[in-house]
Amino acid sequence: MLNKTVLDADIISSCFYSLNYTLRAMSVISPLATVNQQAAITLYPHATLPAIIEGNLLSKAVIAASRFGLGARPGELATIDRNPEKWLLNQLSGPSRPHREIRRLPASDEVLVAVQALKREQRAARKDGNDDVVKTYGRTVRRHYMDQTSARYRAAAETDLPFHERLVHFWSNHFAISADKQPVPAIAGLYENEAVRPNVSGKFVDLLFAVEKHPAMILYLDNQRSVGPGSSVGKRANRRQREQQVGLNENLAREILELHTLGVDGGYSQQDVMGFAKVITGWSIGGESERGRFGGGVPGKFEFRENIHEPGSQVLLGNRYAQKGVEQGEAVLRDLASHPSTARFIATKLARHFVSDDPPDSIVTRLADTYLESGGDLPSVYEALIRSKEAWLQVFNKYKTPHDFVISTLRAFRHTPDKARFVTGALDLMGQTPYRPGSPAGWPDTAAQWGGADALYKRVEWSNTVAQIIGKRVNPVDLGNSVLGAAFDPETRKAVARAETVTQGLTLFLASPDFQRR
Repeated sequence: MLNKTVLDADIISSCFYSLNYTLRAMSVISPLATVNQQAAITLYPHATLPAIIEGNLLSKAVIAASRFGLGARPGELATIDRNPEKWLLNQLSGPSRPHREIRRLPASDEVLVAVQALKREQRAARKDGNDDVVKTYGRTVRRHYMDQTSARYRAAAETDLPFHERLVHFWSNHFAISADKQPVPAIAGLYENEAVRPNVSGKFVDLLFAVEKHPAMILYLDNQRSVGPGSSVGKRANRRQREQQVGLNENLAREILELHTLGVDGGYSQQDVMGFAKVITGWSIGGESERGRFGGGVPGKFEFRENIHEPGSQVLLGNRYAQKGVEQGEAVLRDLASHPSTARFIATKLARHFVSDDPPDSIVTRLADTYLESGGDLPSVYEALIRSKEAWLQVFNKYKTPHDFVISTLRAFRHTPDKARFVTGALDLMGQTPYRPGSPAGWPDTAAQWGGADALYKRVEWSNTVAQIIGKRVNPVDLGNSVLGAAFDPETRKAVARAETVTQGLTLFLASPDFQRR
């Protein structure tokens, strides 16, 4: 749990002023104009945007570490400075190299089987009034969630492959699930590690297959019991209930089209959604129950159930798919992965994440063209991004999300949190609870969604907490020089140096425009 601290008024004023300046400079409306600005100006009289250092390789090193990576650790800029582009490209070569914290986690099928067994016991216990079993289920799910969250942020704080790690986080958010729904909290981090992590440096279609077939995605979007009305199970249900669409669920089909591939303006219709929902009936999870129409298969793993799959051909985006069984859905996914709308949608999201909230059309088009020419080869798209001049024009072009802010702070202090609560408490405070975006759309990736007086105050509050807990032996000016290099604005450095205490100086630095943006 985070400590509640009383902040010095001058710290609050100066930090609010500098953060307000940051958002105003990015054309984001901020309500902070009434915050004791005279006191802020006294302490921070020349709050300006960090200088753009044209032609300075060190500024490229900062961009590589902050925008493409997860924030520099002390001394890391000197290594990156030798060749920033090569430093990034090297992280894309070879097989996935998960951090030891990731490798120690159990497999999702083992966890899923265990918690589903507890869930059945919980239902029975409620009938008997046995509160102990009910509590055991909650504690078990919470333990898995916290353990996976801890592994994620410990790995991010320590990794020597921060660009690769950022890509994992980017794609995990693109293919978002939300741990608001049981039993997803118990396997949310395992989904990221099993479906996303091994595939971020391969073909998009392979990543697409992995996430759509993962039990976490199927459970989150309720596809495990989606029944085709013309299937053997559906026909029997129709005869009994006299309904035409028994059990058909559109959730997974809709989100694949709208959020995972084509995009909301990608040219599909409601009829396409319905057709695709029928195509992926039968995409389920093994061993969901011990017997019955949803039984069978390897417990906790993807299972195709022919008895609930809608038979016959289906038409989607003008194409007819006559394949049988699971191959029908796989054929649709392959075509969606190669569609020009998918290329454009993916290119826009990558450019927005790595370049600016409103990326230039030139880089979006370049990335989309590379995607199509390479057959959806993601490393080729990443390389086109790295080679684009637009990605290197400015230092600090993006406002950090709370997730980015926390990770970059941990890396700046070379601090690996012992307890997951140190991270989850911070992200709860700032409104970005791990693995809980609240919808399949994932977390927003633009500054407008993360601004506001209350949000900024919470960042200052956490900065002060960090300064007190893990920054006691750190010189704030030296820290700024080490993790920002030549991009540490002289006026920010001056304000930090004038702070009365180390805690004040570190709070000012962490809350400054220089550190709050990437």
